[in-house]
Amino acid sequence: MKGKAPAKRGPGGPNKSKSNGDSFFKPDTKRRRKGGFRDDDIESGESDQENGYPGSDASSGHGDEDEEIDEYADETAAEKKVRLGKEALQNLMAIEKKRAEEDDGEVEEGKGYEKEGERDSLVARKLMKEQLEESGRLRRDVASRVQKPETGDGFRYLVKHTHPVTAVCLSDDELRGFSASKDGSIVSWDIESGKRERYKWPTDKILKSHGAKDPEGRATKHSKSVLALAVSPDGRYLASGGSDRHIHLWDTRAREHVQAFPGHRGAVSCLAFRHGTSELFSGSFDRSIKIWNVADRTYISTLFGHQSDVLNVDCLRKERVLAVGRDRTMQFFKVPEESRVIFRSSTSALESCCLIDYEDFFSGSDDGSVELRTVQRKKPVDCIRDAHALPSDIRDEEKDNRKPSNAYSWVSSVAACRGSDLAASGAGNGSVRLWAIDSSPKVIRPLFDLPLVGFVNSMAFAKSGKFLVVGIGKEPRLGRWGKISDAQNGVAIHRLKLSEEDVSKF
Repeated sequence: MKGKAPAKRGPGGPNKSKSNGDSFFKPDTKRRRKGGFRDDDIESGESDQENGYPGSDASSGHGDEDEEIDEYADETAAEKKVRLGKEALQNLMAIEKKRAEEDDGEVEEGKGYEKEGERDSLVARKLMKEQLEESGRLRRDVASRVQKPETGDGFRYLVKHTHPVTAVCLSDDELRGFSASKDGSIVSWDIESGKRERYKWPTDKILKSHGAKDPEGRATKHSKSVLALAVSPDGRYLASGGSDRHIHLWDTRAREHVQAFPGHRGAVSCLAFRHGTSELFSGSFDRSIKIWNVADRTYISTLFGHQSDVLNVDCLRKERVLAVGRDRTMQFFKVPEESRVIFRSSTSALESCCLIDYEDFFSGSDDGSVELRTVQRKKPVDCIRDAHALPSDIRDEEKDNRKPSNAYSWVSSVAACRGSDLAASGAGNGSVRLWAIDSSPKVIRPLFDLPLVGFVNSMAFAKSGKFLVVGIGKEPRLGRWGKISDAQNGVAIHRLKLSEEDVSKF
């Protein structure tokens, strides 16, 4: 069923919002351009020189960088793209040349031009392949390159939390990760060393100065319980959402709170940045999905369609949003067209979802099944029942204790390696499962089971596919209907061994 997705437009849209009296929703001088965002750099309120960040004159004491800045001061956005493209091409050709010299040693006389032509052809194929993968028109073959884990290649804990972890996310450069838990703690950590740095919540007075509204209903103070995290593509901002109905924006360099976005009437349960932009999507228990621009710190619009709590959202580069809710539907929103496609589940409630590409979706349900769907069909093209069934010994123990064993097999989290055919799903049955998403025919193929005790509340793949991070809790993310005493609250990482990619096949 296709229908219009009612979108309540903010200052950037054609319709005036009912909240025009609120200073937060007042029109901003920087408006969102039709068809996309501006490519121009947006200046922040404070410079790197004032804060003493590395690379500034305050920290280095050298003036060479000023000369470099002056050299490109009059450069247009188009000229900058051309210059950066040429530099990237030269770097790639230098890498391939060095690799060829290491493999072949000295080149025989008369064969230099032949070798150089082969190298240029290889570079051209690589660039074309990367462009198709980035645009979503080509799916990377990662699943077939994942090698079988050995006995000692299990999950390793990077960070320990006092309370169950509710969200994890990774920066695009794969150097840092972020995690949050039910007690409101937000931690950033180094992928290699595990060194952690904690984010400190500001006082209520500072929160109000950053745009936060007073608590509503019975609440007397802002709840710090965090349910969702998302880091911006440039790594500058971290967004968090939780029970206080606000989206909080943090500066990742200073680890300081910079803005609070009010507007949701229920807990903020999920967040996702649109790749390559500063556009943020937030899903809430108020059944709506809101769109924000974190660079301008403005509200854009609201998407309606779900009839119950929104549990999970995901998006790629295009203005397309995938969301699941407790109304047993998964909805695919086409934001510019203001339309949506609705996928209904008659037997179970969908708990989690992720985009494989702009055509295929991967989802998990509370009956323990995982499904592969495509935008052209309303029914799943493939389904794996009991993907996270409980082991027989645990099932018998739960039955004796008269506990609902199906809560431990709920697929609470799914994740996909961006632009590839590799996906993962997690529940509370004691393992994370890796899957290969084949495109022809469209099927889900099981790869490996990775043992891990606890409720898998959140997962994130590295873009390269070299590792998977998992947020673990003794309790589920959105409730306390189950408990695994043997579990450890924290963040675990599993490093995947990948075989070399054969570029010549492309």
